[in-house]
Amino acid sequence: MKEITMSTTVAELLNEYEGMKDILIEINPRFKKLNNPVLRRTLAKVATVKQAAIVGGMKPTELLNKLRQKVGQKPLDVDKSMDKLDIDLDDDIALIPPKETIDANQLLSEDKNPLAIVFNKLKSYNSGEIIKITSDFKPEPLIEEFIKKGHKVFCKELNETEFETYVQK
Repeated sequence: MKEITMSTTVAELLNEYEGMKDILIEINPRFKKLNNPVLRRTLAKVATVKQAAIVGGMKPTELLNKLRQKVGQKPLDVDKSMDKLDIDLDDDIALIPPKETIDANQLLSEDKNPLAIVFNKLKSYNSGEIIKITSDFKPEPLIEEFIKKGHKVFCKELNETEFETYVQK
């Protein structure tokens, strides 16, 4: 079996270890979203253990070692700096009124892929325009994908179950 690291994707976990979806949900009930087939087919392919932990409101080192223990691997004595985000977010873009707002939870409940929908919408936007994404989790994998594609991003936590993510073309 492959060693679980911070960069292991959720899809790799699900494919490599039988019963992993239930293990993840047992570790953190927020991972119940993995019951959604669209989420498993799309975001799970890009979401790493580190990103999944952040989505679940956990410290990445905590999730990593719980997963490792569940599959019989020794916990790692990892650098606690791994619990911090590696990306810079542009909070100034939250001051610009968004062109539109989409609800990621609603899209997922309709078996739609929020990442693909937002990327498609951004194609028709003018430079500098903003789309706001609301969700009940911090969409860490989406944030990193938008940044990789050159977009400015800011995510604001309103409370434990309310997040607003702003993406600028």
